[in-house]
Amino acid sequence: MGKLAIGQVAPDFALANQDGNVVRLADFSGQKLVIYFYPKDNTPGCSREAEGFRDLHDDIIAAGAQVVGISKDSASSHARFRSKLQLPFDLLSDPEHSVLEAYGAWGAKTMYGKTSEGTIRSTAIVDEEGRVAAVFPKVKPDGHAQDVLTALANLSD
Repeated sequence: MGKLAIGQVAPDFALANQDGNVVRLADFSGQKLVIYFYPKDNTPGCSREAEGFRDLHDDIIAAGAQVVGISKDSASSHARFRSKLQLPFDLLSDPEHSVLEAYGAWGAKTMYGKTSEGTIRSTAIVDEEGRVAAVFPKVKPDGHAQDVLTALANLSD
């Protein structure tokens, strides 16, 4: 996520959620927004990461923030994933990966010695004014939601 700088205006977006409704960055004006980027619905790491955000969702809301997950999966895939894990937040579909790219969450990844282009598991926190308040450039799924919650608490101090 080298492209994002703390304090810069967050890249705008308008993407379809799991129900096909368009969700915009402007919809969250006046509150913090946690945007987490993940590679694929229904994979073990992405499921654990989503469950972490689900399990801490009430605490994140209490910290004054909303959550959205973004991947290149389709809205229908997101709908199944969201329902299966009972996620209380929107999953946004970015099939052209334009928002992923704008947030530095798309690029070269190496897995098992092979390099490919894809989603880089990462997170950004956008503040009430629409500026980047925190970035997590390379995320491990386990414990990440707690790290985000800690960062939100520190932003409020």
